[in-house]
Amino acid sequence: MAGLSRRQLARTLESVDDFSDPAVELEQYLTPPELAAHVLHLASLHGDLERRVIDLGTGTGMFAIGASIAGADRVVGIDVDLDALALARENARAVDRGGDRVRDVDWILGDVTRHPFATAGATAISNPPFGAQRGNRHADRTFLETASAIADVSYTVHNEGSQAFVESFAADKGGDVTHAFRAEFPIDRRFEFHTADRETLEAEVFRIEWDR
Repeated sequence: MAGLSRRQLARTLESVDDFSDPAVELEQYLTPPELAAHVLHLASLHGDLERRVIDLGTGTGMFAIGASIAGADRVVGIDVDLDALALARENARAVDRGGDRVRDVDWILGDVTRHPFATAGATAISNPPFGAQRGNRHADRTFLETASAIADVSYTVHNEGSQAFVESFAADKGGDVTHAFRAEFPIDRRFEFHTADRETLEAEVFRIEWDR
């Protein structure tokens, strides 16, 4: 991982700023630095950072920035929200100024479901909406659809209880879930419907190899 341990990468990613005015309909939450570092450490161990890395729904840029620091040569972050891309760019500059070299990341304004990428050959990483908001149900499925179309390998974060769905989806697309693990996803109070200052959700992370 470009000389960084998982713990060092997590510490570096702690400087990534959260959304100042998150969009509830997009379920914009900061991906926990420890979770991002864990995913990227696993990706590095499997050589998955040696191909183009695409951060689907990049948000704050957490995964894209982390992938670049971890040694990926070609990184793309795509998001439908222009403000999120501006934040991701500023986060990349801030991390770079802090001394951890962020190689050029291509930031693209676009809808993950209507992406501009050529099919196959990439590593896709995403923390898609969990589908908690009205109109977002099965939002994580659309991210998996795109991952299955453009990636040789993908890493996705899902709500607790998603394993059966993810494994079934992957099997239908000729993919194979090679790794699955639970992770804590702490979120601060950001929206009116939040009742606690901080809540920890249980999430599940999956690595899928897509058969070509």
